[in-house]
Amino acid sequence: MELHESQDPSRANVRVTVGSIPGTGSPVPELRLWGIRWSIFLAVGAALLLVGGLITAALWYGDWPRLRRDATVTAATLFDLLKLVFAVVAGIGGVAALVVAYRRQRVAEHANALAEFAHQLAHAADLRAEGAKALAEAADERAKIETDRNGVRLFNERFAKAAEQLGSEKAAVRLAGAYAMAGLADDWMGGRQTCIDVLCAYLRMPYATRVEKEDDAPDWVGSSDPAAAAQAGEDPGADDELRQRFEEREVRHTIIRLISAHLRVSEQEPDSWRGHDLDFTGVVFDGGDFSHVKFAAARVSFESAKFCAGEVVFDGADFAGGQVSFDEAAFLGGRVSFVSCVFSGAKVSFSLAKFTGGMVHFNNSNFHDGQLDFLEAEFSGALVSMHSVKFSGARVVFDDSTFGRRGPSFSETRFSGGEVSFDWVDFSEDVSFERAKFSGGRVTFCYSQFRKGLMSFDGAIFSGSEVSFSDAIFPGGRLSFVKASLQVPPKLDRNQEGQLPAAVAWPSK
Repeated sequence: MELHESQDPSRANVRVTVGSIPGTGSPVPELRLWGIRWSIFLAVGAALLLVGGLITAALWYGDWPRLRRDATVTAATLFDLLKLVFAVVAGIGGVAALVVAYRRQRVAEHANALAEFAHQLAHAADLRAEGAKALAEAADERAKIETDRNGVRLFNERFAKAAEQLGSEKAAVRLAGAYAMAGLADDWMGGRQTCIDVLCAYLRMPYATRVEKEDDAPDWVGSSDPAAAAQAGEDPGADDELRQRFEEREVRHTIIRLISAHLRVSEQEPDSWRGHDLDFTGVVFDGGDFSHVKFAAARVSFESAKFCAGEVVFDGADFAGGQVSFDEAAFLGGRVSFVSCVFSGAKVSFSLAKFTGGMVHFNNSNFHDGQLDFLEAEFSGALVSMHSVKFSGARVVFDDSTFGRRGPSFSETRFSGGEVSFDWVDFSEDVSFERAKFSGGRVTFCYSQFRKGLMSFDGAIFSGSEVSFSDAIFPGGRLSFVKASLQVPPKLDRNQEGQLPAAVAWPSK
């Protein structure tokens, strides 16, 4: 079996397009100006030459040197000459000012040109930086894709190797394969469920074991063909066969320990398997430790599982959310313990389950805010104990169940909320509710049949629950409330004469 490489389609092809960057090959704008002294000197010199030229032209126009000369120079003439001098000086100063203003304008324009050029350089640098970043990201993406592909390829190789080991004929190699598959599940988040499914599938493989019974001779039970399982156990005394059975048992129990260990880890830890589905359908259990595990927000199937021998422990397990199914499970022998479990918000079903041998304990468990179904369950030989169980806010249903030969014991159980239904149940053996406390919620035995045996409520306290035996019939069985405290008496139908059933014993007044 090979797992195909998975890849995000959006990352299939990585392409980076970098647009053209505005050219900056043009030279830096230059400011070509002479020095301020030379500029002013040349401007003044040019002005003087211009004035001199004008004077020369005026003299020439006046036919110099044959100009008329007056005998005296009047004050008006001197004043006119002075104004002319000032006008010339002012003109020369204006020329110098124009030169300075022109240079200032040229410098300002050059500064603006330099600023624009600097902006273009900065923009080009930003574009180059963005291009370099895009290229770097593309390189990282390609490297990541390649790494992922190599990782998936490595995981596939590890998966194939572990699966091959699990299929080995040697128990030691199978043990190594179990640990390798569990280690791969820890490292490979994307393939974790597949690895868990493989481990569970190994437990579902054909397996035969002896049923531990109290009085009868042990029988062989297998997860495949019963005849083949019986045939496999024809010669259990053979040393080689016994060794192989013990080795296979060790491999299976190791897988159960690995799964349980990962279900005990906090959900925040990377190697936690909580929230993943577990499929134990049809598994033959002759031992196993599920104590203190947490079945959270997942589907766990023990459907048609067979609990045959040894001790299967769920003590302290937390069934929080999700769905756990023991439908059609067979409790044939050994001991199955649900002591001190917490059933909160989960749906746990034992519908059509058969409790025909061994011991099943629910002592000190707490059922609240969930549902527990025993629809059409058969209690005919196993010792089922529910001592000191608390029902608060949960719905527990025993509808259409059968209690025969050895029924469950609900001694010291507390019914403080929710609904517990024993409707349509067929009681044909003793059932104990001694010292049970009914302080809230609703407990019904409607349409139940008490064929024989005694249902004892001695020492029970009815202080707040609604307990109803409406339409119950008593063809041979009996109810005893002799030593019960009936602050809120249970409801039973009266006959036409207004009398309660004779099969019910009440406290003496």
